[in-house]
Amino acid sequence: MPVVLPKNLPATEILTNENIFVMHEERAKSQDIRPLNIAIVNLMPTKIQTETQLLRLIGNTPLQVNVDFIHMSTHESKNSSKSHLETFYKDFEEIKLKKYDGMVITGAPVETLNFEEVDYWNELQKILDFAKTNVYSTMFICWGAQAGLYYYYNLNKISLSSKVFGVFEHRVLKRNPIVRGFDDVFFAPHSRHTTWNIDELEKISEVEVVAYSNEAGAYIVNSKDQRFIFISGHPEYDPDVLQQEYKRDLSLNLNINIPINYYQNNEPNTSPVVKWRGHANLLFANWLNYHVYQETPFEFF
Repeated sequence: MPVVLPKNLPATEILTNENIFVMHEERAKSQDIRPLNIAIVNLMPTKIQTETQLLRLIGNTPLQVNVDFIHMSTHESKNSSKSHLETFYKDFEEIKLKKYDGMVITGAPVETLNFEEVDYWNELQKILDFAKTNVYSTMFICWGAQAGLYYYYNLNKISLSSKVFGVFEHRVLKRNPIVRGFDDVFFAPHSRHTTWNIDELEKISEVEVVAYSNEAGAYIVNSKDQRFIFISGHPEYDPDVLQQEYKRDLSLNLNINIPINYYQNNEPNTSPVVKWRGHANLLFANWLNYHVYQETPFEFF
């Protein structure tokens, strides 16, 4: 079944060319189907790129999905056109009375700031409260996961001496539904300067660490009621995103290492080796199936 998208959303043409089933809103309205309603709070500066990455994963399931894109009205985007946001995005005031089966809160390039220093923190707190009452299951990605664990459980992030940058090996610690079908060992991309203290994380009785990397730390953490899924990395990343970040940082003369376990033989003049695509698709399929579709009670709406 398709993901339902506005007709002129840039991601629509890209996904159609990849043979991913998308449907325009006009056709979807004519069908007698109860689709899943998903909100994507897109905090990334590269809005169109992130939209496409997430929709590619959400669209690779047998479920029909309606998507609302949410942006922060208290933040002025420097990388996305005003017309794109006005056409395809809503702000919190427009959705605060709605209910969603699921929500995705993305990462954001603000991790070196204290949470309270982020210019849209007050608005994001409203969305985090909203997620507790009006969303059945929420997936938090990278900085979004750090923000969620901080807001709900008072777990602060800690700074690292060097950036976690590359594609890292992870192990499944608990066979929860979110990792159903995962291999014992799998790979995922990371790109961040901060992490969690694992000892402090494990003291939080309401959550559990589901997958872990010796190099990158806790990767999948979920609340024990399964309604919050926190992902510390970027499973949605396209093959060339780490390469783009690496070349950007080099051009800015930043102290950046070659992304670990990413290039063939760790040679940056070779093509990246994608090791995370299968896990990323399974992660989103499990979330939509086991945490959203099968669990959302009818009376929730």
